[in-house]
Amino acid sequence: MFDPRPWGTLDLSPIYPNHRYAEKIGESWLTGDHGQIANGPLKGKSLAELSSQYSRKLNGDAPKDPNRFPLLLKFLFPHEKLSVQVHPDDAAAQAAGQPNGKTECWYVAHAKPGSQIALGLKSGTTRTEFEQAIHENQAEELLNWINVFPGEMIYVAGGTVHTLGPGSIIVETQQQSDTTYRLYDYGRPRELHLKEGLAVMKEKTASGKVVRPAPFAIDGTQNRKSPLIAAPNFVVDRFELKQPHNFRATPGTPNSVHILVAVDGCGVVEVRGAEPVTFAKGDAIVVPACFPEFGVRPQWALEFLQAYVPGGTLPEPATRM
Repeated sequence: MFDPRPWGTLDLSPIYPNHRYAEKIGESWLTGDHGQIANGPLKGKSLAELSSQYSRKLNGDAPKDPNRFPLLLKFLFPHEKLSVQVHPDDAAAQAAGQPNGKTECWYVAHAKPGSQIALGLKSGTTRTEFEQAIHENQAEELLNWINVFPGEMIYVAGGTVHTLGPGSIIVETQQQSDTTYRLYDYGRPRELHLKEGLAVMKEKTASGKVVRPAPFAIDGTQNRKSPLIAAPNFVVDRFELKQPHNFRATPGTPNSVHILVAVDGCGVVEVRGAEPVTFAKGDAIVVPACFPEFGVRPQWALEFLQAYVPGGTLPEPATRM
């Protein structure tokens, strides 16, 4: 689903070269409750419908609620600064009667020189000072702006004040929630949610650029794996395949649905007993948890992200600004 946003762009060609729009597109939603299956006998069904119908067969045992699709993935195309936002963490969301909060991570697929994001407040800034700056139209001066580069992974814990500047293309993986409190919007005529947002924001969080190990070869081939993030709510890895590779669930651990997002090239996902499915840059494949093994066969070369819910409790990742 292509979602219009005032900060978006008409040119999606770095990811979708054949798409042109008459209005600015900010986001391409790949999964989520309203995401619809594009192929096979379940074509047209939403992930919400399938989660209700198939529960653990689709989503696995790892998600806290197997009857709800656990992860929302999307591409973001910021051409202007996004509004300054904050999302609740699990505790704040549940106190308000919501099932969970919204912790997310951003993989930088592309970035022009000088691209920046804002993550948290400048050191020493208090909630009171930030609120005053909002009323004085100076809020962005108190944000912690950092440069971003292609290939980086950013962790955005619930409660973190944040925004994206122009010039990058982001693959976002997040908890299944769209609870967003807009704190500041540079004078654009959109509703703000100061009371709710200031109540859930935190002056310090674990957010930042994820410190991660170097890529390594797999299968004794030219195929490479880059662990990007392992966090309480999601694990995301990047794969570069030049030869076929089989993925297998770890025996004895809770299983999870897997989401594959192609960021370059083209390939085929193969599961025993099912028709092969081709996917290319910008596409997402959902592999149900009931398939403990699946293969990915690149057509020449393929780069993709793999996201899933971890089995067991993981700590928040190590980060730096």
